[in-house]
Parts: sequence; C-alpha cells; structure tokens
Amino acid sequence: MSVRLDHGADDLAEIHEIIFMIAAPLATVDVAVDLPAANAQQRPRPDQPIFLTLKSDLSLAVGDQPVMRAGLAPALDQASAGDRDQRVFLRADKTVSYGEMMQVMNLLRTAGYLKVALVGLDAEQRSP
Repeated sequence: MSVRLDHGADDLAEIHEIIFMIAAPLATVDVAVDLPAANAQQRPRPDQPIFLTLKSDLSLAVGDQPVMRAGLAPALDQASAGDRDQRVFLRADKTVSYGEMMQVMNLLRTAGYLKVALVGLDAEQRSP
C-alpha cells in the first residue's frame, strides 16, 4: 500500500500550520459538549480566545452564542474584529463524525480562518 504525500505546491506546508491539538481546562465556555480526551501538552491560550463549538446535534456556537452555518463567517469576523490571523479553538462533541468535523473545517477555511486548534480534555483529567 502506498500513500501520495505530494498534493501540490504549498498545500502540505499550509496544513502543518493549520491544526494542532490542545488540551483545554474544563471551564472554557458555557456551551455543553462532551469533549474527547487528548494527551497533548497544554498550551497557554490568548487573553480572548475564539471558541467555535460543534455540538452533538451538529449545531454551532461561537463563544456562547449559537450561530447558523451560513452565518459563521460574519460571527467569526465579529469575534476576531476582522483579524483572520487569530487562532480559532474548535471544540467538538466526541460523538460528532469525522465527516461533520471536516465540513466545519471547510467552513473555517472558506471564511479565511486557517489557524485552527482542536480542543480536547486533558486525558489525565478524564481518568477515574
């Protein structure tokens, strides 16, 4: 079996900068979502992070405010004051399928937000 890693000029370089995993503290925003556990080292977050939540019912919220998919770009622009270089912290319920997560990632890319951090609970916090 082989895998082709050459997808064109700068696609892979861009992808390396787009996604990294973070482990988040429990109280990040007030939108209820059952996050999966991650063993990534916690990183300091910005003073006013932009959280995008994909809930189990596939609805979205920017911060604590529900948003329709069609209104995602304007909601992010408002949250970031138009600065599309800000990192968006994407939280998704662990029951959300990979395909649904990719649809949201595509919405972010279309909106011009290419710096995305995937948020999960610290695996040590999840242990019984």
